[in-house]
This record gives sequence, structure tokens and C-alpha cells, in this order.
Amino acid sequence: MSDIRVLTGPEVAEHNSRESCWIIVHGKVYDVTDFLDEHPGGSRIILKYAGKDATEAYEPIHPPDAITTNLPVEKHLGVIDASTVAKVVKEVTEEEKARQAAWAARPPLDNVLNMHDFEVVAKAVIPEKAWAYYSSASDDEITIRENRTAFQRVWFRPRILRDVSTVDWSTTILGQKSSLPLYISATALGKLGHPEGELCLTRAAANHGVIQMIATLASCSFDDIVDAQANDQTFFLQLYVNRDREITKKYVQHAEARGVKGLFITVDAPQLGRREKDMRMKQVDDSAGAEVQKGQDVKKDQGVARAISSFIDPSLSWKDIPWFRSITKMPIILKGIATAEDAVLAYEAGVQGIVLSNHGGRQLDTARSGLEVLVEVTAALKARGYWPDPKFEIFVDGGVRRASDVLKALALGAKAVGVGRAFLYAFCAYGQEGVERAIQIFRDEFEMNMRLLGARTIDDLVPEMVDASALNQHIVMVPQDNLFQATYQPLQITKLKAGL
Repeated sequence: MSDIRVLTGPEVAEHNSRESCWIIVHGKVYDVTDFLDEHPGGSRIILKYAGKDATEAYEPIHPPDAITTNLPVEKHLGVIDASTVAKVVKEVTEEEKARQAAWAARPPLDNVLNMHDFEVVAKAVIPEKAWAYYSSASDDEITIRENRTAFQRVWFRPRILRDVSTVDWSTTILGQKSSLPLYISATALGKLGHPEGELCLTRAAANHGVIQMIATLASCSFDDIVDAQANDQTFFLQLYVNRDREITKKYVQHAEARGVKGLFITVDAPQLGRREKDMRMKQVDDSAGAEVQKGQDVKKDQGVARAISSFIDPSLSWKDIPWFRSITKMPIILKGIATAEDAVLAYEAGVQGIVLSNHGGRQLDTARSGLEVLVEVTAALKARGYWPDPKFEIFVDGGVRRASDVLKALALGAKAVGVGRAFLYAFCAYGQEGVERAIQIFRDEFEMNMRLLGARTIDDLVPEMVDASALNQHIVMVPQDNLFQATYQPLQITKLKAGL
């Protein structure tokens, strides 16, 4: 311990410029001068905290080990003597007062009856920046709404007079047991909405036998999430492929060594979509650090999503699949398939599954829903004799709010369904208990819907139990989903400056 350098607050405060920029994170001091222009979120946000403690700003949008991983060891300067750091009196804004009041006014958890309820509470209690990031979708947000509407264009054809005194909705996903025919899909930056972040998901999933997919861009570190596992729970890993393939290889092989059971490679994000709600909620306010960046081309309107994603490799292509197969024995699933043609190529590439997904409506706007794509994918694979194949599983995500949505996808050929935002909003609103309540709601809905549908087990769900003939008719009238319409926040247009 004697070799560790101890620095004081005044020493750090002297290094508050572009020429020499030190920051404090989690009680340690780092020299980030050479990293300023490499920072995915731009240098402006770092310079705002030059010479200061940046922990509060850093923590919600970075895994704990991000700074230690990306900075050379010689830039790790030492620890801070906390007694020498001036205490900053944080002003409680009117927005924060309103948020705290909303938190205190949350309805009892027993009063939350569906996934839409969680969304209403989450919107009221999380910071505006977090809501903008979580709820945003690309361009005109047509696809995010279509994801929901698509399920309403599929109608049930229930069977009667079947003994449904006992129904069983458990299943296996990639050979792993799951108490529900769904998994918790990867969503990024959990600490933007709750101080415990993705650990809320991990603990709840462990208690209920549900599989969690760990996000590359989680706020909690990968190892912190895996270390919190209990009851032999199963994890999958969502992967954004890094431009530096050695970093990707190390990450994937570390995940496999830690017992992760499936690798979901995101293939629909060579560039992130324009998410205007997020972009309007600028990651860096206009007044911060203006003096040190005068004359520079600062992209200050790109939002949280762009700020954290510049490492993603746009050159990823089919020729890389053999390389992934060479570095891991985990099942490989391509997440983001949107056409039958690519589903066929995925099968022929030797991967173990695909997720029919449009990234929650956050990428290419007016892309079709995963549910609609499912029908053409199963037909194309069957026509070539590729499917059904127990070694190739098809998943769907996007827009799921009810167990009935899941059952429709399963009847049409999906093995399981990914649920992202619903669980995200549950823990934003109520922490781990919210996720557990969400799981229980799904469980109750599965029991009721399977009985009413005449399905005793997941294997009883067949295409004849649904009418999907209107699924690809995008102008057909459907009953209005009042709960979804009540929670959806329309896009805003730009505004004139105050006083004009």
C-alpha cells in the first residue's frame, strides 16, 4: 500500500484544462488528457469535470471498469484523500423535487396490473434524460409503434373441451431450462433509471428461473452481474462487435469461462439510428466547457446512444461468422435478422439461432416487426428443408407487453420471445421487486391464456391456433390499444428560444 500515491483535492484541481485534465472516479485519480478526443461522448463532458470528482456523472452510463480498461496503467495516478476534496452542495432542482415527489406517490406494487402500468410509473420517477434514452426510437418512431400493433393483427383460434386443469408454460431455450417461454432481453445503461441497475434483473431472474441476457453496454460490469447469480441461473450475452477484434475475443472467451450459455451477436447496428427524443435531451448542456472548446466541431446533440457506441464495428459481415465459431463453443445467435433471405444465410452459416428483431424500433424506421418477419422466415426455411431443426432456434423481440403476445409468436414458430423495455421499466419503477412482480404478471397471464386457448403445454401451440392472415396488411383496422396509446409519448418538434 505504501507504493500507492495519495493526492489531494487542491492538487487535482490544478489540472482542469484541455492541456492537463485529471478527474476523480470512485476515489481514484486519472489523467485523461490524452483520452479527451477519443472519448465516445466527446471531450466536452469530461472537461466539465476537469479537476473535479466525476463519479456521479460517470457511473450511470459506464460499467465500473470502463475507465480502468480504456486508460493505460500509467494514467492511473493514485487515490484521492477524501478529506481534502471540497464538498459540493448539490442544488436540488425543481425537476428533481418533482421526481422525488412522484417516487413517494408511486402506487402500491399490488396495484400494478400490467406492463403498461410499470411504464407510467417509470416515466414519472426517472430523470428526463433516462426516459429520453430508454423510450426513444428512430426517426418518426413508426416501427416502435408497429411492433405493438402487429400483435393486434393476429387473432386467436382457441380450442375447447380440452383438459386444461394443469397447464405448463416452462420450456428450454438453447437447451437451458426456463420457467417462462421468454428471456430478459438486453437493455443498456440500467443505472440511468435505478441505482442498482441491471442487478435488479439478475436477482429477480434468479428467484424465478428466468434467463437474463447481459448487455454489452450495461451500467453494471459483466463480472458484477455474473457474481450476483444464484440458484444456478442462466445468462446469455448480447455482443456489440468491437472494431478491435482482440477486445471482442477476450470479452467473448471471458464470458464463456464464466459460464454464459449463449452468444447473441447484434447484427443490425452498423450505425445507430437517429433517436430524436434522446438527441433533444443533449448529453452535455450548452454552457458546459464552452471556453475550452471554442472553434471545435463538437457533436453535442447526438444523445446518450451515440455517446456510448462509437466502438461498434460497421465492417461486420458474413465472412466474420467462421471467426466467431472458432473462438467460442457457445451457441451463436444472430440478433437483428429482418428478412427470410438473411435467415436462410444464417442457417447456412452454421449458427444456432436467430432473433427476428428491429432493435426495439431504434434502428431502421419502417422496418417490419419481428412477428411479421417470423411468418416468412419459417416458410422460407421449411421450403428448403432446413426447419424445424432442434439445433436451430428462432426468437422474436419487440413490442411484447402481454403473455398473449408471446403465445402468438410461439404458435407461429418462435422458440421463445425476448422482453426488454417491460422489465426495464419494472425495475426503474420498483427495483428488484418490480421485476419480480412483472414476472408474476406474465406467469398469471400465461396460465389464463393457455387455458382459454386450449393449450396444456408449449408444444400444444401450433399455427392453427392463430389467424395471422392480416399480419402483413399494414393499413388494416385494428382495435385501439388504449393502454399503449396512453403511455406512448409522441415526438416533439424543435422550439424557439424562450422570450421570442
